[in-house]
Amino acid sequence: MKLTKMSHACVRLEKDGRTLVLDPGGFSEQDAAVGADAILVTHEHPDHFDEGRLRAALEADPAAEIWTLKSVAEQISAAFPGRVHTVGHGDTFTAAGFDVQVHGELHAVIHPDIPRITNVGYLIDGGTVFHPGDALTVPGRPVETLMLPVMAPWNKISEVIDYVREVKPRRAYDIHDALLTDLARPIYDRQIGGLGGSEHLRLAPGDSAEV
Repeated sequence: MKLTKMSHACVRLEKDGRTLVLDPGGFSEQDAAVGADAILVTHEHPDHFDEGRLRAALEADPAAEIWTLKSVAEQISAAFPGRVHTVGHGDTFTAAGFDVQVHGELHAVIHPDIPRITNVGYLIDGGTVFHPGDALTVPGRPVETLMLPVMAPWNKISEVIDYVREVKPRRAYDIHDALLTDLARPIYDRQIGGLGGSEHLRLAPGDSAEV
């Protein structure tokens, strides 16, 4: 499977000539979802869900479909009848030839005064890749490649390190990093890599790796 890191939390996966895109939000490239056979969205925050990017992908390919939770599906399903599928924790499905399991229900706590919204993570092909969205969800299954949200208003580095320790992936690639400055990256690399217990890796937007 080929993994391509797009900007912020967006990831493209390619296998057997088909493409799955996760979280093409407002911080990712304008064409981040174009060319996707299937798109998964973890939650409604604009850095993960951008209606314009989804519309561009679905209009470019009449066969492309979206799987997402109810709060996002309600916003876009009317424009693309039959092509937007609502999923929740515990669901399993196949999208563009990828086997997907849904894990998690709620977004991480930003502040106790801010109501929590729904959020789901996606486990791809039995644990080859796990994208948790905006939560530190532990899927309870072996994970080879963890897409690791390293920097957000809702987390701190000690939580990120403990999350890697709990999931125990073979490798962890940074995502959710648009707000992380180049000055801070070596600090995050050293601390997560040194304390997390798993191989810690980073891809620049547009770069790819085999997983």
